[in-house]
Amino acid sequence: MATAFRSEDGADEARREVDAYIEASARKSLLRFITCGSVDDGKSTLIGRLLYDSRLLFEDQLAALESDSRRSGNVAEGLDLSLLVDGLAAEREQGITIDVAYRFFATGRRKFIVADTPGHEQYTRNMVTGASTADLAVILVDATKGVLTQTRRHSFLVHLLGIRNLVLAVNKMDLAGYDEAIFSSVVADYRRFAREAGIEGFTAIPMVGLTGDNVTSRSERMGWYDGPSLLEHLETVPAAPRALAAEPFRMAVQWVNRPSADFRGYAGRIASGRIRVGDEIAVLPAGRRSRVSRIVTFDGDLDQAKAGQSVTLTLADPVDCARGDLIAAPEGTPPAVQRIGATLVWMGEEALAPRRAYALKIGARTLNATVSRLRALVDVNSLDERPAATLALNDIGRVEIDLDRPIPGIPYAESRRLGGFILIDRLTHATVAAGLVEDFPLDSGRGDGAAEGAILWLAGDDRAERARRRAARSRAIGRTVAILDEATLAALNGDLGEADRGEKLRRVREVARLISGAGADVLIALDAAPEESRPGRRIEPGEPEEGEDIWVI
Repeated sequence: MATAFRSEDGADEARREVDAYIEASARKSLLRFITCGSVDDGKSTLIGRLLYDSRLLFEDQLAALESDSRRSGNVAEGLDLSLLVDGLAAEREQGITIDVAYRFFATGRRKFIVADTPGHEQYTRNMVTGASTADLAVILVDATKGVLTQTRRHSFLVHLLGIRNLVLAVNKMDLAGYDEAIFSSVVADYRRFAREAGIEGFTAIPMVGLTGDNVTSRSERMGWYDGPSLLEHLETVPAAPRALAAEPFRMAVQWVNRPSADFRGYAGRIASGRIRVGDEIAVLPAGRRSRVSRIVTFDGDLDQAKAGQSVTLTLADPVDCARGDLIAAPEGTPPAVQRIGATLVWMGEEALAPRRAYALKIGARTLNATVSRLRALVDVNSLDERPAATLALNDIGRVEIDLDRPIPGIPYAESRRLGGFILIDRLTHATVAAGLVEDFPLDSGRGDGAAEGAILWLAGDDRAERARRRAARSRAIGRTVAILDEATLAALNGDLGEADRGEKLRRVREVARLISGAGADVLIALDAAPEESRPGRRIEPGEPEEGEDIWVI
């Protein structure tokens, strides 16, 4: 049997070709984008068309796609391209996207990572996950349906998350007869909403994702449109509008690396700025200062590093620096704050419980947090803000949150990496909300940043038992609770007789306010004075602590 050997010259040539290809690919810029919008607007089919037309599918993938299209496809004939990204069995059975699917593809000009996000309102939380790292959003609208509530919700969310490159993809133009008037009407409707939402600009493209019209090449069926195809726009749009390396140096400590007694390093990914050996730094929120003695990486020490690199810093002094602390340039350091104003996207099946203790994870730090105030609920249709007592699934609200210890105050608008956070239910460990830090309200003059506790006055014959049950529920979720009843107040009111009922209740109120000021909830299990039939504000229907004969002070 003959054996063919490649000559050394041929092997060297092949190696050079591979190296040249890898180097050329590394030089290409990377664009991360998402597709979003309402259900059945064609998001998965659009991504499938981009993958198919980019010729990045292997023969076995095409064979599997043909087989899947015959078995579970949703098109009359040909390939169902949505199956390239809808991989879950439940997605194929229902013909919808449930989870976020990430796909990579490349052209001669750029590399892409695209996230296909679900359109159903039930899975809005998955869409937020996909949008959190994107540079651009393709918002699809069915030309025959126009702008829907979910279109507005997704547009508001991507703008809220800092995405400024938006594409309005008016899809399924074939079902609208390729009519320019219908396209113009949809664009005008969306522009009115965008103006109210603060969206400064967007690129509108009419297309048919199923056949590829204006997706990867210009469409002859829509000669009235003289703009770029979607792929042309994606190849030329700026990928990184902000130069992170030019901003102040900041790095959250993810791990304190101490392999031996001779080495202590602080590992993390640089969020912004540059750092050099010998530079002075501050460890926040405490403010301790030192200098960088080494910048250590897997490939060896560096003289300097910049945003996006993962490094380990060693310091000249043995300062106290732990996981979750922020190493930053000493000039213009963010303030230490214990109360933040934020926008919350509620993702939990159970509604927000104000004053309930949640775990808040921001950067590499996890701490206890309490939503002390719900400023407003945002209506995604009108963008109006209205009062509300709680947030339900997919609601967007503006809140104030009290923390159990200080953190560096960095707004989301200043740093997407350091200004975003999640809220976690302490009982189920489920993520219940995604949040964006907006501002830092004053601590109501108390100076310590702690959240004031609630004061509830329970009346009625069974008030003592109800107070015990309510206290048990509150303690189970991490709240500190005090019950004020006849027994606990006996010593305080021992010098007063029955005729001094008004003075007794005055003392109860003052004690309750003192305990509440320390951050604990107070349950008053007493009858109000006859002359004071309303000891406080009756709890309104729909509030989280609704019940009969309960008053809020």
